[in-house]
Amino acid sequence: MSGGGRIGRVAAGAFLAALYLFLFAPLLVVAGASLGGGDRPYVRFPPDTWSLEWYRRMPPGYLESLQVSALLAAATAVAALFLAVPAALALVRGRFPGRRLAGVMLRAPLQIPYVVTGIAFLQTYYLVGGAVGLNLRGHPVGLLLGHVFLATPYAIGALVAVLERFPPRLEEAAQGLGASGWRVFRRVTLPLIAPGIYAGGLYAFIVSFGEVPVALFLGGPGVTTFPVQVFAAMQFDFSPSLLAISTLTLIVSLVLLLALQRLIGIDTLLRAGGGRR
Repeated sequence: MSGGGRIGRVAAGAFLAALYLFLFAPLLVVAGASLGGGDRPYVRFPPDTWSLEWYRRMPPGYLESLQVSALLAAATAVAALFLAVPAALALVRGRFPGRRLAGVMLRAPLQIPYVVTGIAFLQTYYLVGGAVGLNLRGHPVGLLLGHVFLATPYAIGALVAVLERFPPRLEEAAQGLGASGWRVFRRVTLPLIAPGIYAGGLYAFIVSFGEVPVALFLGGPGVTTFPVQVFAAMQFDFSPSLLAISTLTLIVSLVLLLALQRLIGIDTLLRAGGGRR
């Protein structure tokens, strides 16, 4: 190997190592600091002593808010896919006036700051509450609607990317063999667009699980999500237990990604989501 090629490989390796360090160093600091002991209102890394003390002392409120976030994110993913599948089919297969404008409007929530979305939903809920007496602010359904609004464009983008590469002749062949429209959709279309469904559901779950501004405006007692709980703790009542629950959340997220990689391949997920813009 020439000297120039060897230098290039070393430079590429150093760049890759620096990139990994930049991406994962903050996570390693949080995980390492969570294993310290002693009463301290700050982060110490590396810890003076190694202990699981802060894992044992996690306040119940952290676990409750984590459960709220997980359930909310799962419901958001399901609702977003329920809306995204027919919307993506209409955008790709439909031949109606204004189809391009409809696509732009369906992607509009991606361009709106989350703070603005939260204010808009909050004011809408106040207007609805004043008119019909139904107050959705602080209610799980109200928060779910806000998160579905944010997450659905991501699910639509993932599905559109898959449908644009979908060969319609397979559906035509199934119809030519006598299959009904519903049977073709269930036995041919759905299995082939499954990577887009998985990717769209994953994006919707992540968007909902990590969202803060809308949850701040629309949440309330009993409907406090984990990111909001973390935000409040960082401002008013920091405890190293926050590092412990964050580390557990990180581990669960990595396990979820590994499971998806084993089921369908992360490359498939990335290709399905590549056209969401």
